[in-house]
Amino acid sequence: MGLTGMLRVFNKMKLNFSMYSRACLHVKHEVKNGVAVVKFDSPNSKVNTLSREVTAEVQQVMKTVWSDPSVTSIVLISGKQGCFIAGADIGMLQACKSKEEITSLSKQGKELLLEIENSKKPVVAAIMGTCLGGGLEVALAAHYRIAVKDKKTVLGLPEVLLGLLPGAGGTQRLPRLISLPNALDMMLTGKTLKADRAKKMGLVDLVVEPLGPGLKAPGDRTLEYLEEVAVKIASDLAAKKMKIDRSVSLMDRLLKMALSVGFVREQIFKKARQQVMKQTNGLYPAPLKILDVVRTGIEKGLVAGYAAESDGFGTLGMTTHSNALIGLYHGQTLCKKNRFGDPTQKIKTIAVLGAGLMGAGIAQVSVDKMFDVILKDVSPESLAKGQNQIYKGLDTAVKRKRIT
Repeated sequence: MGLTGMLRVFNKMKLNFSMYSRACLHVKHEVKNGVAVVKFDSPNSKVNTLSREVTAEVQQVMKTVWSDPSVTSIVLISGKQGCFIAGADIGMLQACKSKEEITSLSKQGKELLLEIENSKKPVVAAIMGTCLGGGLEVALAAHYRIAVKDKKTVLGLPEVLLGLLPGAGGTQRLPRLISLPNALDMMLTGKTLKADRAKKMGLVDLVVEPLGPGLKAPGDRTLEYLEEVAVKIASDLAAKKMKIDRSVSLMDRLLKMALSVGFVREQIFKKARQQVMKQTNGLYPAPLKILDVVRTGIEKGLVAGYAAESDGFGTLGMTTHSNALIGLYHGQTLCKKNRFGDPTQKIKTIAVLGAGLMGAGIAQVSVDKMFDVILKDVSPESLAKGQNQIYKGLDTAVKRKRIT
């Protein structure tokens, strides 16, 4: 082989290595009929989270599809049935040593989501499974949201439970998408919504029913179907065959008009603050900071709102309250894990001591799970009451068609 041939082979090897080094581990994409399907699927993990590495991969993939002339629209979806995106990587936050570092994290995430929001190519978020915190903020930046109606699909901004606030634009986008009272309720309590409720609020544009068993498992079939629906909608939006319909009820229109009045808005924030103080006695700074940041965005505009959000995120991230609540979260997560392995023997019979309200409830649940149950109490009368409670509970379940 001559020198020219060797150089050609070397350059080819260098090109292949360069392509391999830039390959994404957590975020993949493929183009289907002009629609780029961007898939979150972190390996060796049951959930997808937004770490620095994942965020960098999202930026890389999105730049690729935005610059690809064959791509007319984009679908954001997960490769996992039980999780769209569970939120930001808490470890990434804990690694920060200053308010400035945490504020910078917020600004970086916001910049990426602003690019998605301002994308000239329509972006559709297809949600199946957990969509919380930063995951919901990603979905909020999309132009259209689809969610599967199943028990694992929940949407929410629970940052307040970690002593934080939504730091990637959630405090500004959510109140503008749904009503201010509903947005404050979600952010101040950390409550989650099922797909149906999210649709009624206007948080989700379309709800997809899960599929039953077939040639593949129900979860596999549902995820594939969700992708098909999302690709079709993304294609229709790009071709202008479909318009996003967010028509609201008369009551919602009246509420929006009322909120444009300063006095009405003042009363909503005043009542929300009173409720926070009643529940926390002012001992938790996160809910109060959320109120301030949301109010800044509504009264002074998005730019000021985004700046206040990043600053507030940095401030809260350095508090002892946040550090303690994150520690509590890690402790709860650890306690949920089975550290003892599978039982060596199959359990067939369960004994419950005490036929009171709790004992009878445990017995009822165990019977429902097909265990043989021995119920004991110190007196025959208490035992009879417990049995009657179990029979009553099972009869109610039959009437509601929960069991047969």
